[in-house]
Amino acid sequence: MDTGSGSDPVDRSGAGERPGAPNRPDADAPFAPSARSHAGEPLAPNERPNAGSSANASGLSAYPGYPPALGEARYLTDDELRLSLEQTLACQDGVADLWLFGYGSLIWNPGMPAIESVRARIHGYHRGLYLWSRVNRGTPETPGLVLALDRGGSCPGVAFRLATPGARAHLEALWQREMAMGSYRPAWLPCSLDDGRRVSALSFVMRREALTYTGKLPDELIRHVMQCASGRYGTTYDYVTRTVAALRESGMPDRALEDLLRRCGS
Repeated sequence: MDTGSGSDPVDRSGAGERPGAPNRPDADAPFAPSARSHAGEPLAPNERPNAGSSANASGLSAYPGYPPALGEARYLTDDELRLSLEQTLACQDGVADLWLFGYGSLIWNPGMPAIESVRARIHGYHRGLYLWSRVNRGTPETPGLVLALDRGGSCPGVAFRLATPGARAHLEALWQREMAMGSYRPAWLPCSLDDGRRVSALSFVMRREALTYTGKLPDELIRHVMQCASGRYGTTYDYVTRTVAALRESGMPDRALEDLLRRCGS
């Protein structure tokens, strides 16, 4: 179930980076002790070299409708981020441990201590390349794509159990990473763990009203993005490849994502 509403700072629109704005991370940025740190991700051995930062630089012809018109960036303020986190945690008793559901880069780059990590599945949402990225996997001129949860279906992933003592600092870093531009809505989702337990896990659902929401994209456009877009932490191809590998290594391969990578990653 979603916890955001139209008046919640979580639901404010934001897309991309405006000139002079704080250089906050995109949705797939790695965690760091400080949310404003910009240390890069470690590269996987099989990652292809970064593509050019623009279609012209990469020698690729333009694709109709790309880049999308994302409008001016609007970052949530520190006060808005703090309020959003407090509202999200209001339903928790402050005693029981917290569960976090990872479906993308959190699987292979959690960046926070967990008491346990368990294979899990949520129902009512599925994983897809539904979010334009203009920092970590692209630029304002050639935005990349990252994964998001959209309604319908189900999604396998990894559930992380966090000890309540000390969790606040890690959640604040998580909010800087995931909520910087308000493209997601934090939600406590019913989550079935691989061992049969059922928990309520925090995750981040795509806001369809956000300008950064892609909707369903044709393979040709995804292929174009994988070939030409590159950002601070590499390409969409790298990102999807690492997620596909992490899911397969965890024993829960995502056939649809693997098929997409085969169709569009060559």
